[in-house]
Amino acid sequence: MHEQPSNPDPGITSGTAPGSAPRPAAPAAAVTATAPAAPARPAPTGAPTDGPSPAPAGAPPLAPAAAPDGRVRRGGPVLLAAGLLLAALNLRIAIASVGPVLDGIEHGQPLSSTAAGALTTIPVLCFGGFAFATPALVRRWGMHRLLGATMLLLTAGVLVRLQPSTAALFTGTVVAGASIAVANVLMPGLIKHDFAHRSGLMMGLYTTSLFVGAAAASGLTVPLENALGTGWRHTLALWALPALAAFLLWLPQTGSRRAAQAADHRLAPGGDAPAGAGAPAAGATGRRGPGLRALVHDRTAWAVTVFMGTQSLGYYALLSWIPSLLQDSGMSAGRSGWMLSFSTFPGIVASLLTPALGRRPAGRAPAVVATVVVCAVAYAGLATAPVSLAYLWMTLLGLGQGAAISLALSLIVWCTPDAAHASALSTLAQGTGYLVAALGPFGLGAVHSLTGGWTTPMLALGAVLAVQLAAGLLASREHTVGVRESA
Repeated sequence: MHEQPSNPDPGITSGTAPGSAPRPAAPAAAVTATAPAAPARPAPTGAPTDGPSPAPAGAPPLAPAAAPDGRVRRGGPVLLAAGLLLAALNLRIAIASVGPVLDGIEHGQPLSSTAAGALTTIPVLCFGGFAFATPALVRRWGMHRLLGATMLLLTAGVLVRLQPSTAALFTGTVVAGASIAVANVLMPGLIKHDFAHRSGLMMGLYTTSLFVGAAAASGLTVPLENALGTGWRHTLALWALPALAAFLLWLPQTGSRRAAQAADHRLAPGGDAPAGAGAPAAGATGRRGPGLRALVHDRTAWAVTVFMGTQSLGYYALLSWIPSLLQDSGMSAGRSGWMLSFSTFPGIVASLLTPALGRRPAGRAPAVVATVVVCAVAYAGLATAPVSLAYLWMTLLGLGQGAAISLALSLIVWCTPDAAHASALSTLAQGTGYLVAALGPFGLGAVHSLTGGWTTPMLALGAVLAVQLAAGLLASREHTVGVRESA
């Protein structure tokens, strides 16, 4: 749903990620000096460091106002960070705002209970399915330009739901889910590319933004509906405003399409340089981004993917069924909904702090173990005494889930040597992970229907936690995806 920067920080916009191959020379328009570069120091093989890789010997430096990719960043790192975080804030709003008014949608559209429930399941399927389209889109648009396009498309998807038809409701949901899916994949690569020195801080702020956006949407949608008095359609449409604001704030970072392609093509898995005047000259295109096939035999890549999938499965399963579990144990509907919202607050704290705690390789395995243990205690409590100690269990659940999603996304950055590998691993982990997560609500509901209680479903989630623990420990090793391990 998780290190304060020095000032000034010369690496906050560094485009050469730790451990990566040297960057190509900048286009001629971006070169303003020809001072000789310092000799390159060899980087050790293994886990990435926090600093940027040295420049290749003899490479002409970029102008101080230019970004490492040769494009001018308007407004500097503060505007860049603000644009990323506002975009991140929108990556759960369009989905989390539906749940609070689902009863109104079901009766006002009208829809069957199954069709209404699909409005919360379809986006998760979109997160997985459309994630795999991201590499091709990056090759065509460039990462920075593509993020802006996703915010504009998200705005359109939210507004489509204003139309009074079932087709428009589901079309808008798919469009919103698809745009979020692409942005989900882009974020770790962009952070690795633009904030190599402060990836821990930015990953913490990124995952915190996800939680804050979800909390705001779930907590404010009904009050806004009551205040407006115009029904759920107009209330949901209001959430297009933050997406539009994110597009406008990010607009200075997009540049021209040809420049964006030339600057970002190497970040697309398997990407080639775009043809035409905007492409870098031969020999200056840098390393091609790795394709997904390059990760198939990498155990760390699959460990990160399994960790992402298992933690997402648990999150979405309980997001759908916690209110029913509590109500079946005697809690009122209103209070059970509040308990689910309450778990968001410890989740925000955990998502912010976890990347700092796990920034060093030695701290990652303990963070994984602590996350799993906290979730396991919450599961046990919800299975045995869900109502009497509800606040305790929901606090622990929020802490565990917040730390888990923050670790899953941060591992994508920590386990890769550069933005190209981070982009490829993000596609694999989030595409596969969210497809697995879509099984969570259905699977937990099916086990509950078969057993008639909640003890066995919680035991089933405990078994998923065991897989999550094994995958997390494997992903926490000091191994970099794309770097062969010595025999």
